[in-house]
Amino acid sequence: MKQQTGMPAKWLFAGSFLANTGTSFIWPLTTIYLHDTLGKTLITAGFVLLCNSLCVVLGNTIGGFLYDRWSHFYTILLGSIIVTCASTFLMFNNGWPAFPLGLVMLGFGNGLNLTCINSFATVVKNKRTSYIFNILYFMSNLGMVIGTLMVGYILPFGISKVFAVSTVLFIIFAIIIILFYRNHESQHNTNRSESLPKPDKLTPNKLWPLLALLFNIVVLWIFYEQWQSNIATFMVENNLSIKHYSSVWTLNGVMIVLIQPIMTYFDEWLMSHLHLRLYGGLALIGSSFLILIVAGNHYFLFLTAMAILTLGEILVNPAASTFVNDISPEGQKGRFQGSLASATSFGRALGPIVGAVIIHYISYTTLFILAAICIWLAVFGFELVNKHYLQLSTCKKTRSRL
Repeated sequence: MKQQTGMPAKWLFAGSFLANTGTSFIWPLTTIYLHDTLGKTLITAGFVLLCNSLCVVLGNTIGGFLYDRWSHFYTILLGSIIVTCASTFLMFNNGWPAFPLGLVMLGFGNGLNLTCINSFATVVKNKRTSYIFNILYFMSNLGMVIGTLMVGYILPFGISKVFAVSTVLFIIFAIIIILFYRNHESQHNTNRSESLPKPDKLTPNKLWPLLALLFNIVVLWIFYEQWQSNIATFMVENNLSIKHYSSVWTLNGVMIVLIQPIMTYFDEWLMSHLHLRLYGGLALIGSSFLILIVAGNHYFLFLTAMAILTLGEILVNPAASTFVNDISPEGQKGRFQGSLASATSFGRALGPIVGAVIIHYISYTTLFILAAICIWLAVFGFELVNKHYLQLSTCKKTRSRL
């Protein structure tokens, strides 16, 4: 049987761009649409986002299993069909309770797609996996920039038009999958009965750093998600407009598009300092919330906080995927990339409801202080775990040489 050479990077990048552009037409509207148009409370909006993200977690988990144990191609094709159907449903049914029903369906499909795209990145040949993750991150955020910019112009024509455009993008995504993903299963998939590895347990010096990273990712996204949910309302309450909020996200995307290619150029150096990159990025994200404490109605301070947050995000996100790839054994890339995607989705699931409860019963200021403290404590614990198990690994190697 002919051996495959791995997924061509250009079609992987195109798929990531289209999937993220289609999704970015929808998520910026969710909280505001539920609260302002459908008349639901922030806690109700948070609960809807919780259900959406839990379905993403379910999609991540099932996607990783199906990718490893069934088929790379048919798993991502299933995900593309689900998001296309969900977006089509929302185009014609966007009231209550149809809107949240469509969102949870969309979340499950997105979970499948995200895990598959990250897993396909591990079988691209002739390029370092860290390089592929950097470009994937760039393409996904380029899609986000374009999507969030376009939605502002399309929304005045009605929310159904927004879902119509996202449906078209998901259809193109599915066509690319059918045309270019079919013949690029990894080699172990071509003879699954003989070559599928038995699931291995990670050794403690890999398991605990992985768990520590996943915990950091959950904490990070619980508070990062405030930017995508409750901070929109915070800015409006401080006499800033939805246009101001949208342009803050435009800054996020533009910075990623401009800075990520520079990061990719220095990929080899960054790979040799992977842990430091993760620590620094997480610390920056925590620091960004302190600026929000004094932001008030000063738009420039919101931009400053987002700039610091974005720098941290650029450092952390591709590095986390690379960290997980380095730890995960062959034949289980989908499973472990799925665990990272699940940690992200779980944090995003908890974020809106956690933030809404803290804001409702205490204050925005308390939320921002807790965000900084929790992220800093989590990254400090991550550093201690890595240092401990690195020392143990070094000691074992020294003994084995004696």
